[in-house]
Amino acid sequence: MNILWMISRLERTPDSIVALLADLSPEDARWRPSESDWSILEIICHLVDEDLDDFGTRLRMTLEAPDADWPEIDPTAAAKDRDYRSRDLQTMLREFRAVRRTEVNWLRTVVDEDFNVEKTHVKFGSIRAGDILAAWTAHDALHLRQIARRLHELTAAQAGSFDTEYAGDW
Repeated sequence: MNILWMISRLERTPDSIVALLADLSPEDARWRPSESDWSILEIICHLVDEDLDDFGTRLRMTLEAPDADWPEIDPTAAAKDRDYRSRDLQTMLREFRAVRRTEVNWLRTVVDEDFNVEKTHVKFGSIRAGDILAAWTAHDALHLRQIARRLHELTAAQAGSFDTEYAGDW
């Protein structure tokens, strides 16, 4: 595994997202194409929580205390319980940057650790520290895609009677 590549990708995600969403209005940040979809604001809140509650914590625990039980997480419940929709996008973007900076700084201190150390996960079975790091990096990419989709859908909604079909297929 190219750990430094993974860390580099994780480090760059917040700045990429901040640049992409710099002038997004609060209304557009909260916009959803349907009630079951997450808004851009909810996606950003989720990314912060995933760093704190999931990937960062679970990778740390796997490396430092592989026999300890991971804390339970429920991202869908967290969105509701933590009232993501009431938050401010710019505040959450600053928080994402700060939290991710802390996580990246920690990751740089463990690059020489054994990322083959395993933990048994209820759903995924045997999972190694390296699997968590790779999944964390891929998780960012999934949400970058989700944000891009929301922006694509938002563009269509803002276009009014004009059509976005000429842009190409999603």
